[in-house]
Amino acid sequence: MEDEKPLLNTITNIGMIRNSWAFLLLIFTLITVFILQLKPNSFSPAWPFFLGQQSDSGNPAAGLPTCSGYFRQTPPRKFVVSITEFGGVGDGKTSNTQAFRKAVQHLKRFENRGGSQLNVPKGIWVTGSFNLTSNFTLFLEEGALILGSQDPKDWPIIEPLPSYGRGRERLGGRHISLIHGNGLSNVVITGHNGTIDGQGKMWWDQWWNRTLEHTRGHLVELMNSNNILISNLTFRNSPFWTIHPVYCSHVFVKNMTILAPLNAPNTDGVDPDSSTHVCIEDCYIESGDDLVAVKSGWDQYGMSMARPSSNIIVRRVSGTTPTCSGVGIGSEMSGGIANITIEDIYVWDSAAGVRIKADVGRGGYITNISIANLTLHRVKIPIKFSRGANDHPDEGWDRTAVPRVKGISISNVVSLNSRKAPELLGIKDVPYEDICMKNVSIIGLPLSVTWHCEYVSGFASQVYPSPCPQLATDGGSSSRCLFR
Repeated sequence: MEDEKPLLNTITNIGMIRNSWAFLLLIFTLITVFILQLKPNSFSPAWPFFLGQQSDSGNPAAGLPTCSGYFRQTPPRKFVVSITEFGGVGDGKTSNTQAFRKAVQHLKRFENRGGSQLNVPKGIWVTGSFNLTSNFTLFLEEGALILGSQDPKDWPIIEPLPSYGRGRERLGGRHISLIHGNGLSNVVITGHNGTIDGQGKMWWDQWWNRTLEHTRGHLVELMNSNNILISNLTFRNSPFWTIHPVYCSHVFVKNMTILAPLNAPNTDGVDPDSSTHVCIEDCYIESGDDLVAVKSGWDQYGMSMARPSSNIIVRRVSGTTPTCSGVGIGSEMSGGIANITIEDIYVWDSAAGVRIKADVGRGGYITNISIANLTLHRVKIPIKFSRGANDHPDEGWDRTAVPRVKGISISNVVSLNSRKAPELLGIKDVPYEDICMKNVSIIGLPLSVTWHCEYVSGFASQVYPSPCPQLATDGGSSSRCLFR
């Protein structure tokens, strides 16, 4: 799995290709589009693209947009120590749980005295959960590997999130994440390509065997925190969602590789949840669930807290997930989701390219979503709006609470070898409005395959095969569309 990681190396002003098959795919796409454009009265397909990556020096490739401003740079940390100074032993056997906890507790005193940095040198460092502190950097040196403990007691039970009302998988509390923080500011998790491995199989087995007593922990969860940078590392085998910023602001996830077995349950890559000003950029993700999922609370608990996710950018993300989507919005969206930009995405061998997930009982809203520049290869269904999950926290969910979905613009899409046309399913009595499609090319579908749309309205232009009639192609107006 790791050998397939980045597929892009050098194409001038376009990105980087590291694997020869990716180059062949690019050539194939260009030829296909060129041939289709030669046909009389043919559609105008979206132009394919491939993702820009950071150069090995860490500098952005020339001309590529970045949202680095989401993270306010901090001065160098004044106090720098190594985990070995607190008794850490990187032999792959010794428990370092107390070493990490003692180190962070010691460095907490420097929060307002220039900040601190904890270095993890080359070695294999087994540890249970530990909390971070403010004005703090966790730095993994080259060859450093942090392994999550296989003792469940090293992942204590904490209170459920108030916007969920209970653990996401089980009633009551939930296991804390391996690396955790609450109420922090100016936190960096980075390094020279070190790795944090949650050793999630123990937890996946409990889920598969139905012996799980409490909701699994994340690999990294930061709550009620601001100015967070997570970059230049590999995260592997999270028990549950991998990176989970919740009730946070100004979060920048950059140049990350996130890996899990493709059948590992609920191992989402990055899930911003009731958070604002979040950027996920230049990441490669393989997982058993959504590569990225934007969330904002669950049913009546999310509606009561009313803390939306907003002003989020997902850019230059590539990867594969055979059961879920490249980028998902929802289904936990009861606090509202607005002002989301998703662009320059490459997904292959996956169930869906982009997916909007909502349901009766969710309430909330999804609005002002811009999705552009998608390249999809062997993705079962390129664009999907789904409903009917019937997934609620308890019997207190409001059967009259329906989500409002309005203003979703999707443009410049090339999908090769999809098996299904887009499926856009709104909700009866509250149709989804201003659903806009432009320059969308789904190539290789059987002629008998058609779009499936219910309770949606909007606009479509230069879309192939022809979209459903609910998306007006003649006489419709694109004035409310957010095409980029």
